[in-house]
Amino acid sequence: MPTVVDCPTCGKKVEWSEKNKYRPFCSERCKQIDLGAWAEEKYTIPGTAPTDPLEEDKQ
Repeated sequence: MPTVVDCPTCGKKVEWSEKNKYRPFCSERCKQIDLGAWAEEKYTIPGTAPTDPLEEDKQ
């Protein structure tokens, strides 16, 4: 039985298989919507700001 996942954009059930060239998305449209959200920086990965090694030496 093939794996079925929810499209990250619209929530439609999508078969995760070689037949679906847009996986995990259900369509080119949903894929482009997601790409646009990344380009507009609507998604972020939480974390702390990197430290400057030169600042550490001053302490």
